[in-house]
Formats: sequence, C-alpha cells, structure tokens
Amino acid sequence: MTSVQDAAGSRPETPRSLGAVCLVDDHGEFRQSAAWWLESLGYAVTTYDDPQAFLDAGDPPPDACLLFDVRMPTMSGLELLDAVKARGCERPVIFMTGHADVPLAVEAMKKGAITFLEKPFQEAALEEALGLAFARLRPATTPGQDLYARRLASLTEREREVMALVVAGRVNKIIAYELGISPKTVELHRSRIMAKMEAASLTELVRMAITGTTDSDA
Repeated sequence: MTSVQDAAGSRPETPRSLGAVCLVDDHGEFRQSAAWWLESLGYAVTTYDDPQAFLDAGDPPPDACLLFDVRMPTMSGLELLDAVKARGCERPVIFMTGHADVPLAVEAMKKGAITFLEKPFQEAALEEALGLAFARLRPATTPGQDLYARRLASLTEREREVMALVVAGRVNKIIAYELGISPKTVELHRSRIMAKMEAASLTELVRMAITGTTDSDA
C-alpha cells in the first residue's frame, strides 16, 4: 500500500494501481480518512492541504484523477481547475463540497467536472465517480460512448445546465428558480433534451448520464 502524506515540492512517482488520485482539501481529518479509504481500494493517493502546493508540484501523472474541495481559504476548487487547464493539463476532476450550492454545481459541470459530491457522501458515490473518471482516461471508446458524446454535443449550453439539474433529481420549479427562467421554459428545455438525447424516459436519461453511454447494459 502506498504511504500517504501531504506532498510538497516535486510530485512523487506513483506505483501502478487502479490509478493515481490527487486529493486537494484543506480539512486534515477528511483528507487523511479519504486517502486511507482510497488506498484500501487500490488507488495511489497523493494529498495536498493547499491548492498552491498542488500547483507547485507540477503536472499530475497522465493517468491521474483530480479530487478537489470546492471551498478552500486561498483558492477555490474551480479556480484551481482553471489554473490547471491554463497549463494545458487536462485531467478528469471530481468536486466535493460541504455546502449544497446548485449554481456552483452547474458551473463545475460546465467546466467539465465528472460530478459534484456533497459532503458527507456515501463511499459508493465516490467510488462510482472515480470509475467514470478513469473510464474517461481510456483512449478506446465503444460505439455507445461515441453516440452518447455526439448526442450530448448537440445540446445547447442552457440545455446542458438543465440536464445536469434534471439528472441531479431537481424538479422543474427548483430548476427554474436556480436558473432564473420560467417553469414552462424548463419544460421546453426538458422536452428538447429528451428528444436530442433520444431518451425514452427520465430513467434512461439518468442512466446514460451516469454511464456515459447509450448502451442499456453498461
């Protein structure tokens, strides 16, 4: 099992495992417990108590998933992602927060986040999110994944925002309130999303969003 410690300086080499996870969170107790649990699953984990320490360590391994807390004193998780992308470094990222914030979740999804987890979250939720993150790192895709990507790309930015909230379980009135639009407009967007994604039901839409494929047996 890889030893877990807060990193400083150059980024250490990580042994082969299920994948490398870079965890950035200013809460020490959560950081240590999360790292311990992830290592027990077989991930190679490096933790950072500050966003700048993560940036100072250089680019993460090419097979790494980034696990960022949203609210940190010196730099938010979203700002940290912007800094990482500014370097030309593209890695799948999962955001975590102790405060439910739908607009923030929408912004995170627009920036390409795998998902947005609210603390305290079930271990299974993080494990599933990591599975999706590492699947994104694999170069080979199935026809179902390609088809899902094409359908998703056909959505407008507003439709993507609505879809993210629909998949998260929000009802039309809440979506309307959060996005500053009318419930009728939400219903219109939902209808267009269902048509463009070729989803016969809400259950099918959620399944596709979670699995990233149109394959029903994924």
